[in-house]
Amino acid sequence: MEKMSGLFITIEGIECVGKSTNAKFISDLLNKKNIKTHVTREPGGTSLGEKIRQILLFEQNDSISPLGELLLLFAAREKHINEVIKPNLEQGKWVISDRFTDASFAYQGFGRGLGFDQVNQLKQIIQNDFDPDLTFLLDAPIDVIKSRRKLNPNDRFESEDREFFERVRQGYLELASVFEDRVKIIDATQPIEQVQSEIQSCLLDFIGKTS
Repeated sequence: MEKMSGLFITIEGIECVGKSTNAKFISDLLNKKNIKTHVTREPGGTSLGEKIRQILLFEQNDSISPLGELLLLFAAREKHINEVIKPNLEQGKWVISDRFTDASFAYQGFGRGLGFDQVNQLKQIIQNDFDPDLTFLLDAPIDVIKSRRKLNPNDRFESEDREFFERVRQGYLELASVFEDRVKIIDATQPIEQVQSEIQSCLLDFIGKTS
């Protein structure tokens, strides 16, 4: 993996676990430590990525196959890595992304049933060995998620059934067990103050090890 002067942090989890809220929390915490940051998201982060995001979230469900969905995500990711993530890392900024490739393994590999190998083949083509330095997995059962807010029936992902989200969650947990040095599981059923306390503790420990 090519050496960057900044570090790359990702936040993963199913819908409504607080990813965007905690991306900002991490950025603010790092800024207080005089570490410059760039917050981004997937799908998205670039003009092309945001257009692909709209297609993926709101196109009619039967018009995009699971493989087509995966290919669109990696098309957006290639642009995101090379035009946003790596340039910011090279400038010494820490990049915080609301979702990255772990989401493709969880949603398309497990949720859509494409499997680990098919997702990994595209990952190797697009990223080679480029991976996050640290990942926070905000974990919560689907019942807790649905109790927080009504999911959008027009969103292709939020409108999926319970079984889909159970597969996605299980996929995330399996990834966390395989990449336990990188992925830190945070219980997202806790009050936000406790969630952020655990994130802060992990982050400060991580900063200590990298400084």
